[in-house]
Amino acid sequence: MSAIEVAAFQADGTPRPNAVKLPAQPFDGRVHEAVMHQAVKVFMANQRQGTAATKTRGKVSGGNQKPWRQKGTGRARQGSIRAPNWPGGGTAFGPQPREYRLGMPKKQRQLARSSALNARAREQALTVVAPLAFAEPKTKRMVELLEKMGLTSQAVLVLTAEHSPNVALSARNLQDVAVMRYADASTYDILKADAVVIEEPALGGSLELGAAYAHAAPAPKAKREPKVAAEASARKLAAMKTAAKKAPAAKAAKKSAAKKNAAKKSAAKKSATKKAPAAKKPAAKKAAPKKKKG
Repeated sequence: MSAIEVAAFQADGTPRPNAVKLPAQPFDGRVHEAVMHQAVKVFMANQRQGTAATKTRGKVSGGNQKPWRQKGTGRARQGSIRAPNWPGGGTAFGPQPREYRLGMPKKQRQLARSSALNARAREQALTVVAPLAFAEPKTKRMVELLEKMGLTSQAVLVLTAEHSPNVALSARNLQDVAVMRYADASTYDILKADAVVIEEPALGGSLELGAAYAHAAPAPKAKREPKVAAEASARKLAAMKTAAKKAPAAKAAKKSAAKKNAAKKSAAKKSATKKAPAAKKPAAKKAAPKKKKG
């Protein structure tokens, strides 16, 4: 889709000779009404406090006994003077504190916001202005700026690139003028206003007259020089070759060392067996003489 063109103004309110083209993101021309409706509904539901409360028959004072006996009076049976059908009694099915908050996926919120901006741009209710540099808060200067732009009888939303206290204070006493950061504006804020004024830096940079704005591409990562990379790979290959050559020699050295240790251990065992004295055999016991009978 072709880029959307809108009117542009200088910081003092004088119009520029040519219209400017808005950036492709988020001004891609798509307007999703269902998602905008959902975003507005969620926003308004989240503004509700949910603190309304009424007293039930168990919370009002009094009525701790039966007003009259059950039978024999001719009147209807009653259990408490604080029942809902009595004056001063509790409320039946009244509101109680609750949470009205609703959620919405991030991508849907982004789509709703861009749809609102596109809708305002299509209606030519969106304008671009140069950075507003207010040296001090001055309501008169804001009124003059809006008069020159032809926005005096409308609800205006001014979106600044950064937080500008002087601009916000200059518009605080104006009933139909709101000032906030471009990044903080919600779908509800954009749709509530009759006209949206956006500072030029808030859109990502200075817009060229009659040309679509293009975001600056990120700087490419510095690539390693081929010569340095080749030298590093050659060093790695040489190290691998030397390690492969040394591997069999190291294995042979390990085997020979293991054989020597085994030989030493066997020699030490043999010497230990030779030096050990022979164990003496115990002397045979003499047989006791037999006693003669008789």
